[in-house]
Amino acid sequence: MSEGISIEMSGLDRAGEALARAGEALGQVERLEPQVNMALERLPEALAPIENLADVSRLESSGELAMGGDDRDQEKAERESDLYDDGQDAIDENKWDKAIEKFDQAIELHGRHIDAAIYWKAYAQNRQGHRTDALATIATLKKDYPQSHWVNEAQALDLEIHQTNGQPVSPDAQSDCELKLLALNGLQQADPAKAVPFLEKILHGGTCPKLGSQALFVLAQSNSQEARDAMSRIARGESNPELQRKAIQDLGLFGGAAGRQTIEQLYSSSSDVDMKKHILQAFMLSGDHERMFNVAKTEKSPELRAEAIRQLGLMGAQDQIWQLYQNETSVEVKKQILSAMWQSGNSEKVGELARNEKDHTLRLAAINDLGLMGERSEPVLLSIYASDQDPEVRGKVINALFLSGDAKGLVTLARKETDPNMKKQIVSKLSIMGSKDATDYLMEILNK
Repeated sequence: MSEGISIEMSGLDRAGEALARAGEALGQVERLEPQVNMALERLPEALAPIENLADVSRLESSGELAMGGDDRDQEKAERESDLYDDGQDAIDENKWDKAIEKFDQAIELHGRHIDAAIYWKAYAQNRQGHRTDALATIATLKKDYPQSHWVNEAQALDLEIHQTNGQPVSPDAQSDCELKLLALNGLQQADPAKAVPFLEKILHGGTCPKLGSQALFVLAQSNSQEARDAMSRIARGESNPELQRKAIQDLGLFGGAAGRQTIEQLYSSSSDVDMKKHILQAFMLSGDHERMFNVAKTEKSPELRAEAIRQLGLMGAQDQIWQLYQNETSVEVKKQILSAMWQSGNSEKVGELARNEKDHTLRLAAINDLGLMGERSEPVLLSIYASDQDPEVRGKVINALFLSGDAKGLVTLARKETDPNMKKQIVSKLSIMGSKDATDYLMEILNK
């Protein structure tokens, strides 16, 4: 077998392994989708009894309904990230008007992507032929964010605009990019030592964004030391932040053990929280339980530790999550671990904590999480209700059965309940569930 074919097959093997790992990770996320959708579907019903602002105020003050500042900030950050990603998609599809619109909306939110959004807005304006507007946008980036990593990219774009000012945008530019993309696929059969300098030139050229992503993909699969060094430089931020993020992801997915070791070293040496989050996501996509578990155990930053715990939940790392819970002393951190526990599908351990956890707050949280795990939690919830007379615990069980859509379980409780207040809570939930079991029981009440 020739050397070129060997290189190609090696790259295909690694790509296949990486896709398998990514598929496994996505499978973990998809497994949670029915539970999340069910909880979201029940939310409007749960809020239906709230008739006026006074009720909302009362519930907020009691803690039953609240969105704190952190939740609002998180929602805003996610919105900004979605808009930025939509703008990137529009760039890839050469839809310049749409890209500018999405980046403008992201810019208005003043989130962590604001400098990147300003740069890509200028890029889209230039590609659209609106060079004066593009130069004005570049000037805004330089003035408002002089320390941004995107300033170097903006200066290169500024130079390109001035060099081509007065000349029409070439209609052949896109087809030229497509030809280069085709040629890039052939580089996997070339001598890696010769290919790397050419790939780095493409990455720093900035002419075709799609081309940069493909060049990173080729570099990440190469076994050559030159390619690894190039990927390491990009992952450390020697290029623009967008390529840095993609380099980290590709090293995790396609770089094998050496790639994951590279980004682990980068994690240890960096103080950039956003970059560290990208590395954790790369660990998740590559199925690297060991490294993620180590971060969850040892990370000093509460934000990053919480992210590592959450990612372990998405990875289905039930044993590691249980170890974390047993060794943790902070109630707040234990709540995060509990959330990861139900995300991982570990109904046995969540049920055990719902029955036996000595900390009252954590026990209530575990009962609530059982509700998010679906009707399979019904036996445990009914058992807790029967054995515990605490109204707060019983109220949590009622709400958990409601969240799981388990009208049958609620009807079982209602038939046995003799306390008028508790029975009223149960019937209140049943009245807004709309299931056959609920409707039949409500008809029984009316016919008495």
